Amino acid sequence: MIPQQPTTPPPPPRRRGFDWRTALVPALIGGAGIVVVFGGLAWLIAINPNWPRIQAQFFSLDHMRAALPRVAHGFVTNMTVWLIALACIAVWALVLAVVRSLRGPWFAPFRLMVMLYIDIFRGLPALLLVILFGFGIPALRLAGLPNSGLFWGGVAMVLSYSAYVCEIYRAGIDAVHEGQRAAARALGLTEWQTMVHAILPQALRNAVPSLMNIVVALQKDVALLSVIGVRDAVREAQIYTATTFNYSSLVVAALLFLLATIPMARLADWITHRDRLRRLQIAD
Repeated sequence: MIPQQPTTPPPPPRRRGFDWRTALVPALIGGAGIVVVFGGLAWLIAINPNWPRIQAQFFSLDHMRAALPRVAHGFVTNMTVWLIALACIAVWALVLAVVRSLRGPWFAPFRLMVMLYIDIFRGLPALLLVILFGFGIPALRLAGLPNSGLFWGGVAMVLSYSAYVCEIYRAGIDAVHEGQRAAARALGLTEWQTMVHAILPQALRNAVPSLMNIVVALQKDVALLSVIGVRDAVREAQIYTATTFNYSSLVVAALLFLLATIPMARLADWITHRDRLRRLQIAD
């Protein structure tokens, strides 16, 4: 019998040095494409004979500076309502999702009520809810309840967005493997304990990327409260426009919303990318 010769492991692959050409050429091509496209658009706008009139009506620096303090003060109202509504939506939607995901005949009536809630508030436009709540409930003069349109407009946003967020939570709960629930029940945990200690921690981690998109959308839709007279950024810009007949204040409001939403959108992309890498590592 011939003795087997020991095999030597193959040498490690040689590390390649950094290739500046490979890194710079795509960046230069992409930068040149951006310059050409946006430069061409700017040139087409500049040569338009109506551009000076549009610039004076929408992009007047003097009117922008004059409107900025009022619009910025209203924008603080937008951000305050957004933060409060965001916290309320996160909690209320989680309660709805947990109730809808509970199993057993005893929870059937509660699951039905949650399904009706989702169908109603997800089927109604948020603008319509803001008008109905902002004008309708204060007109009732109910004792012990606020009569502020700002309060009831915020409640309408919470009720509307909670229906969407509830379904995102529920999708995260359904994505948890059924073996997790079976293992928890085998350990003697009740249905509620299984949901709180075994299912929800994993479900929330699965739902975070989708929830970030809701955060960005809510940040913009808070401006709907301006239709019921709330002195937010949009309403302040409209008041300035009504007094000066110049629309530059609306551009100021738009820029403030962009300054708030673009970082949130990039954060959402980063969280989604991290979640995708995490899933790939788990799969490997």
